[in-house]
Amino acid sequence: MHFKRNLLSAALASAIALTATGVQAQTATTATDTAPANDATELDTVVVTGIRRGIESAISVKRESTSIVEAVSAEDIGKLPDVSIGESIGRLPGLAAQRVAGRAQVISVRGLSPDFSTTTLNGREMVSTGDNRSVEFDQYPSELVAGVTVYKTPDAGLIGQGLSGTIDMQTVRPLSFDAPVGTVGVRGQRNSLGAAADSSAYGERINASYITQNAARTFGFSIGYSHTTTPIQENQVGLYEPWQAIGDGWRPGVAAGTFYSDGIKALRRTGETKRDGVMATLQFRPSNAWTSTLDLFHSEAEQVDTANQLEVHIGDYNGGYGRLQVTNPSINGSNTFTGGTMGNVYPLVRGMYNKREDEINAFGWNNEFTAGQARIIADIGWSRAKRDELNLENNTQLLPAPQLDTLQLQLRNNGFSQINPGRDYSNPDSLYLTGTIYGSGYGKVPNVVDELRTGKLAASFPAPGFLSWMSDIDVGLNYADREKNKRQPEANINLGAQGITTIASDLQYRPVDLSFAGIGYIPSWNVPGAVARYMTFEPSDDAFPYLVAKAWDVREKTTTAYLRGNINTDWGNVSVRGNAGVQIQRVDQSSDAIRLSGGGDPQPIHMGKTFTDVLPSMNLAFGFDNDQTLRVALAKQVARPRVDQLRASLEVSASDGPDQDNGLRNSFASGGNPLLDPWRAYAFDVSYEKYFGTKAYVAAAYFYKDLRNYIYTQTDPFYDLSAYTPDIPPSTNNPGIGVDPIGSYTRPVNGEGGTLQGLELTASLPFDMFSEALQGFGVIASATFNDSNIQIRDPESASSVGAGDIDLPGLSKRVYNLTVYFEKNGFEARVNQRRRSDFIGEIGNFNGNRTLRYVVGENITDAQVSYSFPEGHALSGLSVLLQASNLTDEAYQTYAGTKDRPLEYVEWGRSYLLGVSYKF
Repeated sequence: MHFKRNLLSAALASAIALTATGVQAQTATTATDTAPANDATELDTVVVTGIRRGIESAISVKRESTSIVEAVSAEDIGKLPDVSIGESIGRLPGLAAQRVAGRAQVISVRGLSPDFSTTTLNGREMVSTGDNRSVEFDQYPSELVAGVTVYKTPDAGLIGQGLSGTIDMQTVRPLSFDAPVGTVGVRGQRNSLGAAADSSAYGERINASYITQNAARTFGFSIGYSHTTTPIQENQVGLYEPWQAIGDGWRPGVAAGTFYSDGIKALRRTGETKRDGVMATLQFRPSNAWTSTLDLFHSEAEQVDTANQLEVHIGDYNGGYGRLQVTNPSINGSNTFTGGTMGNVYPLVRGMYNKREDEINAFGWNNEFTAGQARIIADIGWSRAKRDELNLENNTQLLPAPQLDTLQLQLRNNGFSQINPGRDYSNPDSLYLTGTIYGSGYGKVPNVVDELRTGKLAASFPAPGFLSWMSDIDVGLNYADREKNKRQPEANINLGAQGITTIASDLQYRPVDLSFAGIGYIPSWNVPGAVARYMTFEPSDDAFPYLVAKAWDVREKTTTAYLRGNINTDWGNVSVRGNAGVQIQRVDQSSDAIRLSGGGDPQPIHMGKTFTDVLPSMNLAFGFDNDQTLRVALAKQVARPRVDQLRASLEVSASDGPDQDNGLRNSFASGGNPLLDPWRAYAFDVSYEKYFGTKAYVAAAYFYKDLRNYIYTQTDPFYDLSAYTPDIPPSTNNPGIGVDPIGSYTRPVNGEGGTLQGLELTASLPFDMFSEALQGFGVIASATFNDSNIQIRDPESASSVGAGDIDLPGLSKRVYNLTVYFEKNGFEARVNQRRRSDFIGEIGNFNGNRTLRYVVGENITDAQVSYSFPEGHALSGLSVLLQASNLTDEAYQTYAGTKDRPLEYVEWGRSYLLGVSYKF
């Protein structure tokens, strides 16, 4: 595997060297024999379709940009090159995708997690349905997006810029099309894991788009609709965290010092995701002096899934029916428990139900005016995201208690761990809803609302004569007002008046097969139906103080002013393009939440701060002979803290007894921090690019970021808590003993930063450059190498990544992408592969909070073939398409510290799509 990776890197380096010399010499010779300018113009106006159209459009975006960018362009109306936007973006040089529920959803840019990048739609920052700012890309139908540009270097006029990059999704502009055009498409989908429980293995994708203009071309309109139903089928084995070195006698039969996990589960998750999206654009251009563009976007999604699982606690807890007995334990060379015979355990069969409803609405209105030599832009935007969830659990066990079991356990780090129980858990009439060792159930109803309003006024005018090297000057002012709210009502799910009961046959689904984990069949059932019939569930966000503390509001008001000079000149035979300028950001951030004292007495708390950042930037693109470009960029960059880190929530408590040194009760506090400063960094980028018209290019880029600070969750042992300690109630066991006002405070703080650097090699080459016999074949390949000396700590994720120093979340030291394609006479075929090395990923835990996990590097392979009937054929306009995702059924794996201590091993199966589209 390492040989193959090194081979790809060497091939890319060789391609860059060879094409910049040998092929360059060939094109230079051709240029001396003909008129270069005319040839270049002719090359740029060649009409191409399909794969080559998307590739050449993306190359044009990269080539003409004054910043260092990567781009994805639609091959045709309603046709991005991949099933999802996340898949397409994740293949770009310097970017890497993390799968969530089998989909490429979390995007890291240049080794930094989504915390450091921002996402915009038509240049306007977008809201998010998550707890943070990062966008979930599967909320945006790929059929409705015309292209994506990733800005790796900022310029002063780029609003909402991220520290690692800015991802801008663009929709079509109807007046950019020469004539009306439309498309409809239908695809069926199947998951290779097959049907289970009440869920099908089949889904569908339906899309339609239409673009039109009036005869005078003063008015244009486009509208697109997309519907998807995606099956959810998942096999998983998961182990409890943390893996810990146990003490003497902690787990009878296992030696002290052995690293051990206290529980294991095997599950089949079933369900489906439905999503509907609509985009519309109206353009009005009554004259060349005024263009008005209105953008509308709506997306709504519903995901319903149930994890049907057998779960067993192997940490010496079975409800009080004697101690665990481990015989024939297997311990590996690193002192990790890998299996044995587990006696005196009491397994459960559980149903874990999740329903999530997301809705995003966005509106934007842009007006561009020309007044003399000045160009004026006025833009307003609004977007709102809402997420509603329902999480329910049912717990069943064999009765009468105790029905203890002995199982054979084999833990694996390269496949599904095996759980072989001695008892039969397949009969639903033997499993009872009862007060199990984990209770009868628990439920949550999280809700997130994110709303953003923006307004922008900008102007561009010619540079004064004494600045002859500058073409024009841009000035602008942008205002953004964002508010995000989270509520999370919760409650126990208790047995109803009927008491202990089995689940009736009319609520039962087909049994699910857990043979992949050595278990066999277990029942599956309608969890919300069982809760409604047999149980009581009354979620509340204020029944207990700890629930009140989970509610928070965060608001940000950001005013941005910028001045940018656009450079367009020549230094001898070298053309120079680019920009230099400064952006000033003033941020007023605040939060309203709840403060708890001693676990009670909830009181409202408001905190916030205002700060200003001055952000200079420069981008220069030097154009040399033979279509060579050298880019250099310098910038100061910022990234706003995570929204959930800015919450004002605060819990203050004290020890029950006095400290032996000062005779006072020790005080403790924990919470968020609305006083955080942003991440700040200085950045340097350089990129060499060799183009061959818009057909091909090779590039080598280096970036260096000096992060001046980093946001860590840290504990200050000597913090002045005197403003809060008077509200801590007296100790019932030690009345009259005071509370020390100086105590420990755990919260996110701005700490020391470090450096991040990387090398990106890219080649996009059609093979007919080398031989006409290879016409139609081509390759796109990239290799990225990242390195950082930044080490962080995340106490909230200590159970999975440890309490010590860890690497940056999202950082893979090696990322590789390879696409091989063929296109000729209407036939298209391509194979895509993306690889990344191990990294620390971000997931949501049971409490609905962010947590970190070590993730095993992935190798994902996708493929597609299609045929488009030619003009003049009776079926002209019709295309047939077959796509396959995750061809090798690559598993998703997480671990705790070392790979022999697995946490999750998940298979989502392969997905196949077969469909047709018609363009008219």
